[in-house]
Amino acid sequence: MIYTMTLNPALDYNITVEEFREGRVNRSSKEELVAGGKGLMVSRMLHNLGVESTAFGLAAGFTGAELVRMVHEAGVRTNFVTLPAGMTRINVKLWGGIEGEINAAGPEYDEKSLQALLEKLNVLTSKDILVLAGTVPASVPKDLYARIMKQMKEKSPRIAVDATGELLRGVIRFCPFLVKPNHHELGELYEVTLKTKEEVLPYAKKLREEGAVNVLVSMAGEGAVLAAADGSVWFGEAPKGTVVNSVGAGDSMVAGFLAAYEGKNDAEKAFRNGIAAGSATAFSAGLAVKEEVESLAERVEVWRVE
Repeated sequence: MIYTMTLNPALDYNITVEEFREGRVNRSSKEELVAGGKGLMVSRMLHNLGVESTAFGLAAGFTGAELVRMVHEAGVRTNFVTLPAGMTRINVKLWGGIEGEINAAGPEYDEKSLQALLEKLNVLTSKDILVLAGTVPASVPKDLYARIMKQMKEKSPRIAVDATGELLRGVIRFCPFLVKPNHHELGELYEVTLKTKEEVLPYAKKLREEGAVNVLVSMAGEGAVLAAADGSVWFGEAPKGTVVNSVGAGDSMVAGFLAAYEGKNDAEKAFRNGIAAGSATAFSAGLAVKEEVESLAERVEVWRVE
């Protein structure tokens, strides 16, 4: 079973206007409310790919109840802890000649609720995968992902981490099964600027040498790099297409990789499927469906460089 963890979920309110004009009343041409948060996006994409998962998380208030309802409606099983106060945040994303977003801070997280969530992880075994994805709220300890990995050491599930900065750096010593920074985030870890696959390659290998088992580096339209568990290194080209919306593309890449890797341990196939899933979502108005991913996978070019 694949489990995902979303500590900072949100209802994403996507608004499109014909042309945004500052200082005037703008009327929307399209509105959409989506259950957001990176772990939830991974679970939703896994569902689209025909893979079951359970989403762990924290929710609060009427917005939290609506978020959980929407995730259920999308076909994903949830196991959330309800916070005693506050409300799950609403993020506003605007399209209309300009693009912008306002991300809310979200509720305060009390230690009792956080501990109740961590106790839910005790159902995991060595046969399972846990995805830790996204940021943590300001009221949550910045070493939480590392604490979770330490807690899970005896149960030894494979753990995938899609996070940045301190959250990512803190888990490497616990040897996560998969990490998925983009090239900018990988560069920030080592205080360098990375633009090409050739520049990414030594730092992906370095992150693997420091403890990460598989290092998957997304590079948007430039493709991706994989430093795999068996010591091999792969380059991949993203298929050509029109980018409609990049939201969820990275989460789709994680889902695509895990869906193809589970039970097969085939790095090349997982890499190809990850690129296809990320690209298919980027070419779609929402998360891609299985048929779109399978079609694109036939066009994805990957090759081993080491």
